[in-house]
Amino acid sequence: MSKTQTKWIGLLALVVGALFMLYPSINWYSLDAVERAKLEALRERPKYLVNLGLDLKGGTHMVMELEVDKLDAKTPLNDAMSQAIEILRNRIDQFGVAEPLIVRQGARWIVVQLPGVTDSVHAKELVGKTAMLEFRMVDDTEKGRTELNKILELGNPFDANGVVSPAAAKLVPEGLVLFKGKDSAMYLLQKESPLTGASLETAKVETGGEYGLPVVAFKFKPEAAGKFAALTAANVNKHMAIVLDGIVYSAPVIKGRISGGSGIIEGQFTPEDAKSLAIVLRAGALPAPVKVIEERVVGPTVGEDSIKDGVRSGAIGFILVVLFIIIYYRASGLVAVIALGLNLVLLVAIMAYLRSTLTLPGMAGIILSLAMAVDANVLIFERIREELRLGKPVKTALSVGYDRAFSAILDSHMTSLISSVFLFQFGTGPIKGFAVTLTIGLILSLFTAIVITRMIFDYYLENNEVEELSI
Repeated sequence: MSKTQTKWIGLLALVVGALFMLYPSINWYSLDAVERAKLEALRERPKYLVNLGLDLKGGTHMVMELEVDKLDAKTPLNDAMSQAIEILRNRIDQFGVAEPLIVRQGARWIVVQLPGVTDSVHAKELVGKTAMLEFRMVDDTEKGRTELNKILELGNPFDANGVVSPAAAKLVPEGLVLFKGKDSAMYLLQKESPLTGASLETAKVETGGEYGLPVVAFKFKPEAAGKFAALTAANVNKHMAIVLDGIVYSAPVIKGRISGGSGIIEGQFTPEDAKSLAIVLRAGALPAPVKVIEERVVGPTVGEDSIKDGVRSGAIGFILVVLFIIIYYRASGLVAVIALGLNLVLLVAIMAYLRSTLTLPGMAGIILSLAMAVDANVLIFERIREELRLGKPVKTALSVGYDRAFSAILDSHMTSLISSVFLFQFGTGPIKGFAVTLTIGLILSLFTAIVITRMIFDYYLENNEVEELSI
């Protein structure tokens, strides 16, 4: 087998592989939105797919701020931010959002983009809950009940920020803490929390609460299950409070030693609330509360319009470029068009393989990379023309033209690649999308403009007696 045949077989394999990677995306987006939503709910989404970003699919964009003043003094800010991002990612992954964007921005801000999620209230509940779960013993002593009644006589002991008023704080006995219940009741709890959500192994939604309402069933890790059993054995007929983010959800009476490390959290949950609570408990608690400082919802119709406008403008531009190349460079222009088409196919196939997210800036990156590919072909063709004007044979002109154009093409592509690497490193969201598509496109541009077009020309010259080149 000759070297030329090996090249063509390799190219054919590459094209077949690219089409294979493209098929799931073509098939997926040929379905209507309702059918896609059903398949996503069943987790039957193709593995290798070009995902659509927030600006193309619609969804929720939030900027969240970590409340560093409520962070443990021993925890470094960078560690807390990394932990918060990881926990948010785990929550959102369990919620089933395809290809979310969760990135740090600045010292204490986190950008969260949830494509396809337009229920911003539910989204904020999912990502904004601190999810600090604690198990504390209720002070059931006579003294505790007396002091609690004195506190309640003062009226609401909490101010607008949820802080205990100075007057109420004076009445709280040493070693105890005042908590508010979800049902507006007040509780005096032990200051120490013997068990927290960090000891949970799993949490899931079950039906079994009052009136058949959903409850969240939890199970401790093996090492914590023994501690839970000992705690319940030592406090039979006493109340244990289940506290989530500073609110007492329930305070059931311990009727006996609880072995196995299992329990339930009741709270008149809706199915959605119970599901969200189970998710955040499984994912773990945030190192400090987060607050939403910016929120934006992009409707799906806006995304559809963006896709149509982007595809339309891209297609018009591509057709105009193709016409120009063919008219100006004739048959050689057709070679460039073939290489350009292959560039686009390979680019989208690689994005599908990497499961990249396509955004409007990403589409701009694709168009720019195609423009760079056209520019590379123009440089090559002009150098070949110059050699032909000097009277050199076609094969010689072709070889010299590619050699002379190579350095200029490489320089322009490398400077653009360096820029795109910096954009990817320091940019966020859409900027990164632009950088990714531009980087892949530039590498493919070098390959298709220099390797593919040369292969086509060499094949044509080897199989035909050519006196003049249509260029």
